[in-house]
Amino acid sequence: MAKVREIKGRMKAIGNIERITKTMKMIATVRFQSALQDSMAARPYAQKITDLVADLAKHCASDDGSAVMHPLLRRAAAGGGRKLLLVLTSNRGLCGGYNAHVLRAASQHINESGDKDVDLEVVGKKGAAYFRFTGRTVAAVHTQFGDKPVYSEIEKLARQYMDKFTSGQYDSVSVAYMSFQSAARQTPQILTLLPLQDPTDGKSEADSEKTSMVADYEFSPFPQELLGELLPLSVKTQLLACFGEAVVSEHTARMVAMQNATDAAGKMGKRLTRSFNRARQAAITTELSEIIAGATALE
Repeated sequence: MAKVREIKGRMKAIGNIERITKTMKMIATVRFQSALQDSMAARPYAQKITDLVADLAKHCASDDGSAVMHPLLRRAAAGGGRKLLLVLTSNRGLCGGYNAHVLRAASQHINESGDKDVDLEVVGKKGAAYFRFTGRTVAAVHTQFGDKPVYSEIEKLARQYMDKFTSGQYDSVSVAYMSFQSAARQTPQILTLLPLQDPTDGKSEADSEKTSMVADYEFSPFPQELLGELLPLSVKTQLLACFGEAVVSEHTARMVAMQNATDAAGKMGKRLTRSFNRARQAAITTELSEIIAGATALE
């Protein structure tokens, strides 16, 4: 009887776990859909900013085709200097290998860049706990971001990075985050936030001919002034996009993890049910045998 009660207790616990994980999966699904809509809505704006910056850079370039000059486009000096890496992780667990993949990519980037030359900043409690466990010094832990990053907070962070970059404190600023491709595919990425890539770099002849077919514009104020406003905006937009994709990927990973946990709990519940039925049948058989034996002894 003790074994039957034990199995019954385990069945009850597994049932509770299955209900909890199913509820968490439903919550993650709702949050994923909301975050995905926000991320998809921001993509056309980010793409338009990129196209506009490239168009302005073309008009700002000199006749000899030299690169556009701007502090945010400055290249690191030969030999390199200090670098800053921002790692985007989650505040909560139960999201599969989401944090592990991002932290592995960040650690690899740190090792390749030189451990002593990289300053580390972390978003999320899981990342902070990981680097504290590994003994890695973290320059700052940003806790002001939640499941729905606010543009005003991201703008402040982007301004800090641009100020540190233009003042020469850092030669580059990078972001380690989980890039969202689809609900079934997310890959860790290291994005070089600063210096910005020269918008005139990498343009093929076909792109140049296509651009030359577009009518010329009259700019007010001058393209140089507009570019000076749009390049910082481009940095903020890229950082916002990183946060957006990281949030979508986190909810996707949690949704998948909770679905797997629910399925595993269901399978374990079925196994326990079979074990419970066998144990109960064995207990009934034993009791019947004892009753028959007792009746036989009385005859």
